Amino acid sequence: MSQRNVFPRLPIRPAYSTAWGRSYCADARDLLQRFPDESVSLVLTSPPFALRRQKAYGNVAPKEYIDWFLPFAEQIQRILRADGSFVLDIGGAWNRGSATRSLYHYQLVLKLIESGWFHLAQDFYWYNPSKLPTPAEWVTIRRTRVKDAVTTLWWLSKSENPNADNRRVLKPYSRSMKRLLRDGYEVARRPSQHDISPHFRRDNGGAIPPNLLAVPNTRSNDDYFRRCREAGLPIHPARFPDAVPDFFIRFLTEPGQLVVDPFAGSNVTGYVAESLNRRWIAIEINADYVSGSRLRFGSPKKNAA
Repeated sequence: MSQRNVFPRLPIRPAYSTAWGRSYCADARDLLQRFPDESVSLVLTSPPFALRRQKAYGNVAPKEYIDWFLPFAEQIQRILRADGSFVLDIGGAWNRGSATRSLYHYQLVLKLIESGWFHLAQDFYWYNPSKLPTPAEWVTIRRTRVKDAVTTLWWLSKSENPNADNRRVLKPYSRSMKRLLRDGYEVARRPSQHDISPHFRRDNGGAIPPNLLAVPNTRSNDDYFRRCREAGLPIHPARFPDAVPDFFIRFLTEPGQLVVDPFAGSNVTGYVAESLNRRWIAIEINADYVSGSRLRFGSPKKNAA
């Protein structure tokens, strides 16, 4: 049964607020501790990856990553409702001085599951066809590897039965499926031994999507970019395209429920949640990125209680 979430009372004032959300400039390790138990429906975030090169938004070495992330994960598990979900966007890394892969993100997910904190509901793959060919040393110079173009998004749930409904994320039917629905087909067994029954002709309003999200990330001149440039603020270099949080927010929550992003960056998660009538809380430690994210929302209330 759906249950609308209320905003938790937190010890600091938000940097800004909107009709549906609040943004805080804070360290999520500290602020998440002040959330009540089981008060959040979805935590959707992309923390800094364990990359070989230091990025402007900060990142942690692979050897240190699990110990660094566990305090966040412990609080996320505590604040999630029993039917809540945690979607973790975390990319892989290459071992320093080598064309071999680090296992840090797999080790982290195994740790979160083996600890008993979460269940692995499903793994998703975000295919970004516009990704640059990296690592350049082995992709464009030595030519011994192909470019990385997929990031794993781990859907972790607090219980074995999280709130989820794939009817909220149906895709338009293909031309062939529309033709099948119109003209029908002969009930038969495929060479794969799967039986094609009359139920396949039922119009369910759309096709069930796969766990591969093909979403290019090429936007470089939208309102957020323009307003940040006009304000002299840095543009966050690692932004979700809107379609990624849009999918998971619709799939895993209902209107009025609370979505939290503890590594909010430019706050695409909050922006999309607002458009879908979900409550949201964004936490970001970098004040410049918080100021820039505010520009996504036109004229939100500043320092609202």
